[in-house]
Amino acid sequence: MLRILALLVLLLALSPARAVSSVLLLELDGVIGPASKDFVLRGLATAQTRNAELVILRMNTPGGLDDSMRDIIQAILASPIPVASYVAPSGARAASAGTYILYASHIAAMAPATNLGAATPVQIGGGFPGGQDEQSEAPAATPVSANDQAQNKPSGQSSDQSAQSDDTDPDEVLDRPPDESIDKPLSGSAMERKITNDARAYIRALAQLRGRNVEWAEQAVVQAASLSAQDALAKNVIDLVAVNVADLLTQLEGRTVQVAGTDRILNLDEPVIEILQPDWRNRLLAIITHPQVAYILMLLGIYGLFFELSNPGALIPGVLGGICLVLALFAFQVLPVNYAGLALIILGFGFMIAEAFVPSFGILGLGGVVAFITGSVILWDDQSGAFDVPLVLIIGFALASAVVFVGLGTLAWRSNRHPPVSGDAALLGTTATVLDTIPAHSTGWVRLHGESWRARNAQEQTLTAGETVRIRAREGLLLTVAPEDTHAA
Repeated sequence: MLRILALLVLLLALSPARAVSSVLLLELDGVIGPASKDFVLRGLATAQTRNAELVILRMNTPGGLDDSMRDIIQAILASPIPVASYVAPSGARAASAGTYILYASHIAAMAPATNLGAATPVQIGGGFPGGQDEQSEAPAATPVSANDQAQNKPSGQSSDQSAQSDDTDPDEVLDRPPDESIDKPLSGSAMERKITNDARAYIRALAQLRGRNVEWAEQAVVQAASLSAQDALAKNVIDLVAVNVADLLTQLEGRTVQVAGTDRILNLDEPVIEILQPDWRNRLLAIITHPQVAYILMLLGIYGLFFELSNPGALIPGVLGGICLVLALFAFQVLPVNYAGLALIILGFGFMIAEAFVPSFGILGLGGVVAFITGSVILWDDQSGAFDVPLVLIIGFALASAVVFVGLGTLAWRSNRHPPVSGDAALLGTTATVLDTIPAHSTGWVRLHGESWRARNAQEQTLTAGETVRIRAREGLLLTVAPEDTHAA
């Protein structure tokens, strides 16, 4: 019996240990921008370094910037590790840019009561507003959820189409011949057609690559179509519906996916799930590039520079203002800034400052507040609403700026009206320090403004060294002093 047990122990020791697969879980929550792109790219690189079996990209996003979305998609397509994009938890969405990422992933999954779609691109970008013809260069465009647009029609959709889509069953739209739906020539400007057709071709290529529903993908771009999780599964838009991550891994166990042109069987039996958290660099980038934070940094930068110029040598306002302004300019490079709005904000500040020095009966101040609010509202050149600054914050800063600039300017103007004081008038009433004992009605020395002065004690009491006295009169280089608490007769 002992020999049998020893043999079993030996066999167990010699048998190879079962390899434990690892799964890396990335959380993509909120607007897709530079911070989320940096996080996903670093996560995919980490998964490759650790030779993970699978990367789960759990998404809940209304959309985001086109450049960031395309960088994420390129990283997914080039990843040697399978990526499963999972729209979760229930109630989440993968709208607009999230739909593109879902189509690009090796595995597309959704939780119950989630939705995707509304991938119509919305033109954004810097520059002053104005018409653009067909020969102008295409600016950056962001696929942002059409559901987030307040009563805005998707690009390329006429009012008749919009009214028709409200009363039309999505199944009927899918059953229409191509020439009655997505193949119909797009309306809108030449630039809108360019951007929409580019996005349409992009998502079509992704759908063909992953073998998913091509026609509906184009409808999501052209007609801003959306689907629930169950409908997406029925129409071959996604691969599966999973209640949670555990259910997702159970359904993916043994599944064959194509990665870099080769078939790969997923080994997900009792995997080790590691949740990758953003590091300090990614958190800082997310904070700086948040539209509201960038807006506040810009205002703080202007405040700091104004205070430094008003009081040269203070240093602290100038240093902090310069740092805030540089950070704001960095954020403006990666965010869809409307430079007309930025110019109005600066003009508004100028009007509010001028109100304190130029008698305009409030016209400049009122114009400054109006310009500031208008510029703040249109600062982010984005029709989706994903980058909007709350109106309460804008009005609050406008009123605070008006009070600060007008108040400080008024004080500076009043101080400039006072005539300069010098000579005896500048000395009388100031305090000095006794350097040595001065008996009553005798003379001695006091220190005034860093200088030693001859002083006469006109009082009946002796002044001791270190005592503080007040200057009562001056005769040439001789001062008449009295104890600080003694009032002049």
